[in-house]
Amino acid sequence: MDARLANIYRLGVKELWGLWRDPAMLVLVVFFFTVSIYIEATAMPDILNKAPIAIVDEDRSPLSERIVSAFYPPQFLTSTLASLAQIDAGLDAGEFTFALVIPSGFQRDVLAGRQPAVQLNVDATRMSQAFSGSGYAQQIVLGEVAGFVARHRATTAPNVDLALRARFNPTLDHRWFGSVMAIINNVTMLSILLTGAALIREREHGTIEHLLVMPVTPMQIMVSKIWSMGLVVLVAATFSLFFVVQGLLGVGIEGSIALFLGVAALHLFATTSMGVFMATMTRSMPQFAMLLILVLLPLEMLSGASTPRESMPVFVQEIMLAAPTTHFVAAAQAILYRGAGVPFVWPQMLWLAGIGATFFTLSLRRFNRTLGQMA
Repeated sequence: MDARLANIYRLGVKELWGLWRDPAMLVLVVFFFTVSIYIEATAMPDILNKAPIAIVDEDRSPLSERIVSAFYPPQFLTSTLASLAQIDAGLDAGEFTFALVIPSGFQRDVLAGRQPAVQLNVDATRMSQAFSGSGYAQQIVLGEVAGFVARHRATTAPNVDLALRARFNPTLDHRWFGSVMAIINNVTMLSILLTGAALIREREHGTIEHLLVMPVTPMQIMVSKIWSMGLVVLVAATFSLFFVVQGLLGVGIEGSIALFLGVAALHLFATTSMGVFMATMTRSMPQFAMLLILVLLPLEMLSGASTPRESMPVFVQEIMLAAPTTHFVAAAQAILYRGAGVPFVWPQMLWLAGIGATFFTLSLRRFNRTLGQMA
């Protein structure tokens, strides 16, 4: 037993030295757990941010001026007053995404109890801004009109008031969600990539034949790649949580980072085994990269990291129960967002352990077969 453990340890150290001598892989690991996390959290917000808007104010009334002044940063850029003749040209040129037209006599019609129309022109080619910005603009206009009418007519406030409490993210800061989910997705991607690349690198350099004549078993070779590459990803994720997410971005982590890393280790057991399995099915890095894209996209998009699983078709939810990312995302969100402990995430941990054992068995069988063909 001691000799077998020593072989696994030495082979794993060899993998770490091999990664250290591969500058491209090192740069990739550093980038995805530093710069990529920061970019996904800040440069690509999932809410409306600094949308350009032009307003045609044909009414020139106190109500229309109130509406014009209500469009301000950070959701919108400072509104630009324009004429009707400038609207189409401005939208075609991409100078602004929204163009709001307030007709003449708007305030008079509102106070008279009529329902005047306000036109909102939207450049729908800017899909993300167009989708959320239309709702923002509607709420702003209706809110300003309601406030103006209530003050002018001295109406009383409604008896029912909705008290909104934002749990776990009180400031509704998108960085809290984006940065943590970026780490979760990068853990999955890099664990598969690094483990598969390590095996393919052995084959391309011809060192796999050297290992076959040494007193080591295929299981020892495979376990060494799993623990070494998994350790690299785990250390990188820990660094990113402390120094990028908490330090640079100022995101509050409610739960136990140690528990999260424990769940991540179970997840890495499954994904690194997947990396070995995928590497045995390909002959070169380009083939492995193409297979990685086919596998990684559904793992990330259907795991609940991008959209809630409840919004997906039932058969997709059931199929994705076999994917480790589904349970890793659920457990990681519960721990890091809501401060959940072991009593709440132990079912996901059991799922990850079972899926990891299954992938490990399949990968070892495939790895043995591949080595037998090379012998």
